[in-house]
Amino acid sequence: QAQLVESGGGLVQFGGSLRLSCAASGIIFDFYTMGWYRQAPGKQREWIASITRGGSTNYADSVKGRFTISRDNAKNTVYLQIDSLKPEDTAVYYCNARSRTGDYWGQGTQVTVSS
Repeated sequence: QAQLVESGGGLVQFGGSLRLSCAASGIIFDFYTMGWYRQAPGKQREWIASITRGGSTNYADSVKGRFTISRDNAKNTVYLQIDSLKPEDTAVYYCNARSRTGDYWGQGTQVTVSS
């Protein structure tokens, strides 16, 4: 069955960087638009970035210029490079795979930014 496994989260200082990874299995990765979402404590889950099968990217205004999404279809993996981290970026970050035939989520990885 489909499985998405995020990694790369952790505790980082204000202004630091992280690269999150999401490894997919059980799906034909090339067919899926991949996305990253996050959920901060007490808030709803929000979309932050996505990348299509063809590599087109889109970002939420709140992260433009600091976050970069990319994918490696040979490795069935999508990445999220996060730079210039702020305390308000503290959240659980989730990976999503979406196509006409499926919609899958990972378990999330915690990112905590200290001020």
